[in-house]
Amino acid sequence: MSERDEVVPHESAHKHVTGFAEYIDDIAEPAGLLHAYLGLSTEAHGEIVGTDFSAVLAAPGVVGVLTAADIPGQNDMSPAGLNDDPLFAEGRVSYHGQPVFAVVATNREAARRASRLARIEYAPLLPLIDVAGARTNGGKEVGPSMRLVRGDAAGSLKDASNQVSGSITIGGQEHFYLEGQVAMALPGEDGQVTIYSATQHPGDVQEVTARILGLASNGVRVEVRRMGGGFGGKETQPTLFGAVAALAARKFRRAIKLRPDRDDDIIITGKRHDFVVDYEVGHDGEGRIEAVKAMYRARCGHSTDCSIGVTDRALMHADNAYYYPHVELGAQLLRTNTVSNTAFRGYGGPQGMVAAERWIEDVAYALGEDPLEIRKRNLYGPGRNTTPYHQELPDNILDRLIAKLEASSDYQRRRAEVLRRNRDSEFIKYGIALVPVKYGISYSKTAMNQGGVLLTIYRDGSVHLNHGGTEMGQGLHTKMAQVLAAELKISLDRIRVSATSTDKVPNASPTSGSLGADLNGMATVDAARQIRERLAAFAAEACGVPLEAVSFEPDALRAGEAVVPWPELIHKAYLARVQLHAAGFYKTPGVHWDRKAGRGNPYLYFTYGASCSEVAVDTLTGEYRVLRTDILQDVGHSINPAIDIGQIEGGFVQGMGWLTTEELWWDRQGRLRTHAPSTYKIPVASDLPRIFNVEIAEWSVNKAPTVHRSKAVGEPPIMLALSVFSALGMAVASVGDYKMAPRLDAPATPERVLMAIERLRERMSDTNSVVSPASEETGETV
Repeated sequence: MSERDEVVPHESAHKHVTGFAEYIDDIAEPAGLLHAYLGLSTEAHGEIVGTDFSAVLAAPGVVGVLTAADIPGQNDMSPAGLNDDPLFAEGRVSYHGQPVFAVVATNREAARRASRLARIEYAPLLPLIDVAGARTNGGKEVGPSMRLVRGDAAGSLKDASNQVSGSITIGGQEHFYLEGQVAMALPGEDGQVTIYSATQHPGDVQEVTARILGLASNGVRVEVRRMGGGFGGKETQPTLFGAVAALAARKFRRAIKLRPDRDDDIIITGKRHDFVVDYEVGHDGEGRIEAVKAMYRARCGHSTDCSIGVTDRALMHADNAYYYPHVELGAQLLRTNTVSNTAFRGYGGPQGMVAAERWIEDVAYALGEDPLEIRKRNLYGPGRNTTPYHQELPDNILDRLIAKLEASSDYQRRRAEVLRRNRDSEFIKYGIALVPVKYGISYSKTAMNQGGVLLTIYRDGSVHLNHGGTEMGQGLHTKMAQVLAAELKISLDRIRVSATSTDKVPNASPTSGSLGADLNGMATVDAARQIRERLAAFAAEACGVPLEAVSFEPDALRAGEAVVPWPELIHKAYLARVQLHAAGFYKTPGVHWDRKAGRGNPYLYFTYGASCSEVAVDTLTGEYRVLRTDILQDVGHSINPAIDIGQIEGGFVQGMGWLTTEELWWDRQGRLRTHAPSTYKIPVASDLPRIFNVEIAEWSVNKAPTVHRSKAVGEPPIMLALSVFSALGMAVASVGDYKMAPRLDAPATPERVLMAIERLRERMSDTNSVVSPASEETGETV
């Protein structure tokens, strides 16, 4: 059994539970360390008329104040250099909580208190808070939108024998990582700076900080050992904190740490994009979809950030697992006076799928059918395997996956039981749903599909691996060590994976999109095979045997009859001046994308999954419980099944929180009111399904050239929570005897569930009312 087949614990698990895992706020503080804190806008939109920092500067412990005037380079922290997201607001503020200045003091509490003492005068302007407000006031966009078109959707809709149409509102989500945003910057020679940042994208922090300081990228080094969670919230958002700390370190020539309170962290940083999706769907009498026309309108916030990529991926997953013969999809990237929404686990894919499942259910309830049957009739399959962006599905296993879960979850018997209980129960209603998921793996921006590593072997045989990915609790370092151990056939205890650093592996892509293992794992394989080739050639020459007589064995090398232990092999190779380090590199093959045309092969492969959930709803209060969830997820040949199952469980629960309890709420002045655990409700232990079965589809074979034929596992499980949302919809629909679609918006909080029940009762009442012939003049009903 190889290392990659074993259930290997997370490499930092023992440190996590004992408190020895070092995060940035645990690093020993350098002598003379100062603390920075951000001063935030109290208006969502307005001109800055005047500023007075006298009270701030007079506060105890304050060393100084930083504003836009102190920036030697460009006042722009946008990830793509679009110059639409200033580090400090200058002349105008665009959202409530936007950083206007920073206070630097001898301790964090002094800096935090002093940041509240500034007097800033504003001339308020009208804030645009949500999608409706942005559309009403001109619908300005933060970036160019995309369209996906195949066939003639408009004509096919007109000719369809049946149509459904509607709108769904899909809420955003706060990342709520356990470790908040934090950075520590140390000044160096010639204006250079080293930043310890809690970031999924060290290269972005490096590039943005260099831009702000007016340096070349080689003047900034960024390092991250681990994060306490990220979920996309540490992809672009840490640039603010790293750049402010670096700016202060450069000005005051002292080490600087910046760590906001949890409330300020939530107010300052971007969220998952919320959408309003309007749709029209044509279908035949059997529920087979003939045409889809939909517009996805996203609240993007005050700047572009990741909105282009997020809305693109939402459109590219508006099919989920289903084939649409004729399709026309569009997006609007609406600019609002709220924080710029950003990357979040799934990156737009979940929002696209929520809408897809909504119209599947609309069709099912219109026809009086089980939504699962409509799902199955619309699945991709032979002759129906082309996506709206014209990519073929090479490895479609949806039929088999759904059939296996339908059997293992006992779906048909349990659905019949749910229907019976709903007939017999007056107030508690039940719902059950089985929902498939198809998710594309690769960045649509082709240049990002690359990874690199630096592999070093020391004279004693110990091995050091540095790769471009970051560890945020998902076990990436553990998997990379396993891949390396399997390639070199050495034991894991010989391998150390070091902190990610921009001076070791340059130009690395972010650890996101479920691509950490794919990109960095293949680069690790490349580096390991370079070393193996050199060692094999050396052994063949030294032992006087042909190269084909050389093979690697566990912790040893065989050359003919001679078996050389690994430490001895490495020592002899060093004496013979064999190069014992290698730079590995990988670029994803075969991916290409023409965004303007909406065509290409943006994904190397797809992952597939399915989940079945059962819920119980109290129709008097809207409160509910998830009784049981069964999951079957495709991960190819798992590198580490234990870690993968943990990712599936965690992703499902996070997705369930997004679709049920986690509600973001801004008031009319543009102030985020849900900025603490007291008002923003993430799932807790009591919210877990009472029965929770998770299984990996071990029979799945990944035909794509990935690391050890594994498949990505980080993001797809988020979308498995659609089964909970759909099951809640069934429970709501039972109030109307399943004759009308529940039309439930997300998140389906108990309040929304209750309102959906009441609306359905009203619709049923209106439908059942008939006009009496004797009272046509008065319009009375009976």
